[in-house]
Amino acid sequence: MDDGRHYLPLPADAPFSGQELRRFAAERPFGRDTAVFEAVPNFSEGRDRALIERLASHSHVIDVHADPDHNRSVLTLAAADLTGLSDALFAMVALAADELDLRRHSGVHPRVGAADVVPFVTLGDAALSDAVAAAKALGERIWRDLGIPVYFYAEAAGGRPLADVRAGRAKPDLGGAHHATAGAVCVGARRPLVAFNVAFGGLPMVRARRIAAQMRELQGVQALAFQLTGGRTQVSMNLTRPARTSVRDVYERACELAGLEGDPELVGLCPAAAAGPGCSGGLLEARIAACAARLAAEIARGRPGEEMTRLAERLDAESHSLADLPAVQDEVLAGAERAAALLRVLEAAKLSSPELDALLALAATGLRGAVTRETAARFGRRIALLDGWLTSAG
Repeated sequence: MDDGRHYLPLPADAPFSGQELRRFAAERPFGRDTAVFEAVPNFSEGRDRALIERLASHSHVIDVHADPDHNRSVLTLAAADLTGLSDALFAMVALAADELDLRRHSGVHPRVGAADVVPFVTLGDAALSDAVAAAKALGERIWRDLGIPVYFYAEAAGGRPLADVRAGRAKPDLGGAHHATAGAVCVGARRPLVAFNVAFGGLPMVRARRIAAQMRELQGVQALAFQLTGGRTQVSMNLTRPARTSVRDVYERACELAGLEGDPELVGLCPAAAAGPGCSGGLLEARIAACAARLAAEIARGRPGEEMTRLAERLDAESHSLADLPAVQDEVLAGAERAAALLRVLEAAKLSSPELDALLALAATGLRGAVTRETAARFGRRIALLDGWLTSAG
């Protein structure tokens, strides 16, 4: 039930009281720039933890998912600065090309390269045309500086699906024969999607393939079946229209078709509005807010004074808490409030920047959008206050 309080669930030793934060929020319009770009590079290595940690060492990495069966790692980055994001991706591709040799690679997932897939993804107000331009520029740099052929896909290739590259129905857009050890790189630009798997014990592979085919009948669902270790089979899916077909939708349907309860696995992150089983701690917007808090803490640590040291500690604690945000409605609402509060905290502490503002604005609006009508009705006063912040710039 709504307890009647207007509050921001920050740590008890936050630099402002709840009353001060509410007044501060009311006096300062909420930033509306939510142009953020996500990148989700996939690397053909899921077992060498030391190398995966080196690949993931960039400050804008917000998630790492390593799978030893697939022998593949999926990294997620988020930034408002496309130039910095592109530089980070190029460094990762170069490292993967130096360290990985496809001639010695084994894993159940199909691949064409050591740095296999590198998509730019638009979030919030980000323009798809900017993502396409960044993909083209990165591909040209990879071919020019590393000598690795490049395939463009999705919107960077006029909508050409990645499946055409994997099936050999396309030739490299840059370069020719694949690199002897690094293969080729698929660079794309696209809208958000969710990668989600359901694993079953005791389900024959022939049935798993049949279920994958039936899952493809759902709107925006791509599905394959894989044989895993330990006698398990997996239905591996990309949800290309998560606003229409959510994680909960595909999980319940896959289990219904199998007649078994499956183990859900989120690969990477999921927009909060599309979340379902297996998504707690993997909410995209919460991880973006956590990234902003962590980056702000790094700035605070570089400034003199005990107050900045204490603030850095609180921001670090908030970052860890937001990163683990459960996919539960009450927590999602609280996450939206916390992201909105962080905007004001950083401004008051003179730690804000256009990038941090964009990350937090996107996080707050995305988490608010995931709050259901039922939850909004339960917490009417909090919703009214939050919505006032989110629309005050208009």
